[in-house]
Amino acid sequence: MKWIVVLGDGMADRPLAALGGKTPLQAANKPYMDFLAQHGATGMARTIPAGMPPGSDAANMSVMGYPPAVYYTGRSPLEAVSLGVSMAADDVAIRCNLVTLSDEESYADKTMLDYSAGELETEDAVALIRFLQENMEEADLHLFPGISYRHCLLLNHAQLGTLLTPPHDISGRCIGSYLPKGRYGERLEAFMRRSHALLKEHPVNKARVAAGKPPANSCWFWGEGTRPAFKSFEEIYGKKAAVVCAVDLIKGLGLCAGMYAPHVPGATGAKRTDFAAKGRAALSLLREGYELVYIHIEAPDESGHAGDIPCKIEAIEAIDREVLGYIMDGLRADKEPFAILLTPDHPTPIEIRTHSADPVPFVLYRSDKDAIPNAPHYTEADAAATGLYLEEGPMLMRKLVDLDF
Repeated sequence: MKWIVVLGDGMADRPLAALGGKTPLQAANKPYMDFLAQHGATGMARTIPAGMPPGSDAANMSVMGYPPAVYYTGRSPLEAVSLGVSMAADDVAIRCNLVTLSDEESYADKTMLDYSAGELETEDAVALIRFLQENMEEADLHLFPGISYRHCLLLNHAQLGTLLTPPHDISGRCIGSYLPKGRYGERLEAFMRRSHALLKEHPVNKARVAAGKPPANSCWFWGEGTRPAFKSFEEIYGKKAAVVCAVDLIKGLGLCAGMYAPHVPGATGAKRTDFAAKGRAALSLLREGYELVYIHIEAPDESGHAGDIPCKIEAIEAIDREVLGYIMDGLRADKEPFAILLTPDHPTPIEIRTHSADPVPFVLYRSDKDAIPNAPHYTEADAAATGLYLEEGPMLMRKLVDLDF
């Protein structure tokens, strides 16, 4: 028996007038997902604990089987683990986005035009972060480059208590009301202001503007946290596991859980990625002896943040065809029985272009026998109509590995 988690980040949504009242899941052609819903236990689950913001960090931690109330210490420390950043117990890690701000003279009057600087290419991003390292690092403050627009700031001998806003929550808004506040608010705001003064004239950004691309003209900080401490997944759930992903957050989660986290060439963590590469990587890991593979695909979430309905539908269909379908067909050809958990981590509704804490539709399926309750299609409405509801996200992993469905 093999166990697979296929997680479409932000895949769930709300009905859209542009789709005639359908959600992207309802509009998408996804025969493999619908097959699972028709033969598996289909329902809704709450992946975000009460009182926590609906971030991919807590949501994926929950789906991976780790109660956020016990294990969550912040988002950026998980990304720091993926980047190989060594954290002391009294260090604080903070996510550093490279963003695109508008051209108003006053920094506080600028608008958040793009939280990802046009899904910034990693080569450009690393050049900009290296430039900031040379000009802005201090004895207790260090920048580390990551992938695309996602990077890390480390404060040594620091404390929590700075109020920070995710940039994807304020797309199209004036940033003045959302600048850092609290413990290190003034220091981080000063860093952001100076980063803009330095970055706006950098040759990389001049070249981007000349090419019609958004400039990565400021840092934006959010997601503070301290060093995490996890029990291994194999110790808790008894499975040798791997994670297939393209973003540092999920790779860091997997590494904290003791999972193998290989690099997947072509996987970008952007709206468009090499879906087939993820499917091939996951099936290879299962054939190599890993018992459980957790596959994370960022594309639906990025499409939701961008308000891009066609791209979100395209991502769902590609996940169905090139990840889920490819793995199911491969394991059937191998005559290997398998169990699948199909779920988003959270919704990223197009209408609000950010995450919500609404429950998500899931399916628990096993290839050796049908489970109930079934649904005619894998959609939010059909999953809700079955009446199956899980109040806590970690129950999904426990049910999957125990085949308790």
